[in-house]
Amino acid sequence: METIHLDSARDVLGMFDVPRHAGELPELSLAEMFYPQGFPTEVRTNSPEILVNARALWSVFENRFDTKPILVDVHVLDGGSLECPPAPVFHIARPLLINIADAYNFSVANLEKVKTQIVLSRASLNHRKYLEYFFLGAAPLAHIATSYATPVHAACVALNGCGVLLCGDSGAGKSTLSYACARAGWDYVTDDASFLINDGMERTVAGNCHQVRFRPSAAELFPEVAGLEITPRATGKPSIELPTSPMAGFRCESTAEVDFLVFLNRNAFGVQELVSYPMDAARGYLRQVLCGLSEQVARQCAALERLLTAGLFELRYSDLDWAVQRLEMLVREGR
Repeated sequence: METIHLDSARDVLGMFDVPRHAGELPELSLAEMFYPQGFPTEVRTNSPEILVNARALWSVFENRFDTKPILVDVHVLDGGSLECPPAPVFHIARPLLINIADAYNFSVANLEKVKTQIVLSRASLNHRKYLEYFFLGAAPLAHIATSYATPVHAACVALNGCGVLLCGDSGAGKSTLSYACARAGWDYVTDDASFLINDGMERTVAGNCHQVRFRPSAAELFPEVAGLEITPRATGKPSIELPTSPMAGFRCESTAEVDFLVFLNRNAFGVQELVSYPMDAARGYLRQVLCGLSEQVARQCAALERLLTAGLFELRYSDLDWAVQRLEMLVREGR
């Protein structure tokens, strides 16, 4: 049998006009680097609108971490419905995370390669909140929260270099209390989603210090929030999104070193107090959002054990000003 060398094969193929396959995705001619939560992320696309949306999401972030860049490829297709696509269905087929809304709107994240490929209909670009929440905004976070950091459902503030994670389920008051601390002179790191850096021996947390998101009821506590537009969300309850950059005296930090984990128990009645919190309960709370490859989860569990060497407390309160003052005492006295 005659051997056909690769160069000869290319010469043969060059003699034929081979059309693109109908299912082949458009080539990506545009690229730009961004730094969501401080992590390098390269976005490649065939659509200028995608880069406009990416700038709106991440232009406020600076490069903070020397990590392998996350790759996000976004192919925008003509066709599909003009309506907003349905919420996608999420599947895990390790090492892939698959998000499927319909035939024109889906994404595949490869956790091994630290890369996500997104396919979107051109009509979906008209629905910014949908695009950002389910696809473009979510893509780098999936890799940050598996390859480089451990996600923690907590707000983070710091006083005199001492970081405090405010932990609790949705509605526990994380955003309200973190914002109240910032108004009282604390450094503000994030109001909800913290990322514990996996590498090193420190308890370093990164977050989005450029925005606070409130429930509409926060207007009863903070006069400056009253009258602001309520932002519809792709999922979940409507919220008020407040950028922190224009606020005078509001100190923002993208990272903090954590010394205390405080679990919030906001009650309408009863004694206000700060008490110790069981380590096993804290560990169970922190582990419930982990996801990834087995080696990634193992690395995250090790990072959480490092985090659990911080002081563990439960804050039982009903008065917001008292809660801020009690946290200040915790930072000063360690108890």
